[in-house]
Amino acid sequence: MKTRIPEESNTMSRPGAAALLSFIVPGVGQIYNGDILRGLFWLIITPGFWVGSGGLLGWVCHFIAAATAYSRAEDKELGRLPA
Repeated sequence: MKTRIPEESNTMSRPGAAALLSFIVPGVGQIYNGDILRGLFWLIITPGFWVGSGGLLGWVCHFIAAATAYSRAEDKELGRLPA
């Protein structure tokens, strides 16, 4: 009989990974969560804010995208949203 070795848990949770991905490239965290249209929205909108505001609002988009990716991933993980 084989002894089953318990799987190691990831050091970064799904919400943490989504936030990090979306902070690096806004929209990628949403796509990682399975929210394709939300991800495309951030991928299109963020460069517009970078160019349109001379870079000022681009950072705002990065933080908002990361926060929403984290929030949605956490809600899905806890069962508040369908996975």
